[in-house]
Amino acid sequence: MSAKLFHLSTCSTCRKILATLDTSDTELVNIREQLITESDLDILAKSLGSYQAAFNNRAQKLKLMSADEKPKSEADYKKLILSDYTFLKRPALIIDNKGYAGNDAKTLEVMQAAIGSK
Repeated sequence: MSAKLFHLSTCSTCRKILATLDTSDTELVNIREQLITESDLDILAKSLGSYQAAFNNRAQKLKLMSADEKPKSEADYKKLILSDYTFLKRPALIIDNKGYAGNDAKTLEVMQAAIGSK
């Protein structure tokens, strides 16, 4: 099993979620220090159905953008996620070429089933 969990170490929600997961066999990637790679993002988007589904719509930087700057296409979403960590929905888990992202209860259950819970 190869697993990567993308998180933001300063995010209290990510810290709470990490505390519930068994990450002993999981590579933890702090997205502030290491952006998601294009290949990992492609896996995530394929699993979620789109780059938009991997996009953090609550990012503060998104709120500061003008209407013209906001993403309108899949290419726009991909470009923004690859350029700035704040645009990746988190936490995001890639395990055995399958991706999950977000902090809703259903997604967290799937993550716990995939890598185990504490």
